[in-house]
Amino acid sequence: MRGGPTLKHLDEVPAEEMTRYRLADGRIASIWEKWIEMSPRYVAYWNKWDPGAWSPSHGHHGDHINLILKGEIRCGNIVARAGTHIMLEYGDIFGPWEAGEEGCELYGFTAGEGSGYPGDTELWKRTLQERGVEPLPCPKPTRAPWWWAQKLAAGGSVTLWRDDAEPRQMPTTSWAPS
Repeated sequence: MRGGPTLKHLDEVPAEEMTRYRLADGRIASIWEKWIEMSPRYVAYWNKWDPGAWSPSHGHHGDHINLILKGEIRCGNIVARAGTHIMLEYGDIFGPWEAGEEGCELYGFTAGEGSGYPGDTELWKRTLQERGVEPLPCPKPTRAPWWWAQKLAAGGSVTLWRDDAEPRQMPTTSWAPS
């Protein structure tokens, strides 16, 4: 117990690049995440998807919610626009998701340690090939929690995090002044 509330502003939380893709038109699109609060019991985060960014079919270790704040993400014919709440129970798989033309910002919470695991990898490979999207490596998060270390070392991630990947600058947002 902390003895009271903890308050943080998103400006106080550094962003980590979670995924990076080269789109068919040559643009690079990433998903950026700010881990607001983390413990082995939960992860609270905000993320920003560049226009056209992708997230593979995957699940998380724990019940998981996303609330779309701005923009939209799509999975096939499903469109989750601003105001949409997505609920997944532990073991549920979702995606692949693609950000809309304006990108997407969302708030998420995972009740549990929060690491991801792959979903339908064949669907993901087909989707990338059909859309002409190439996954690219991005730097390993500098703030990855200790309880993820063993899973990340064993390759248990849904990302292409690499020690030697070139870092990119996160685009500015209403919470990240230029």
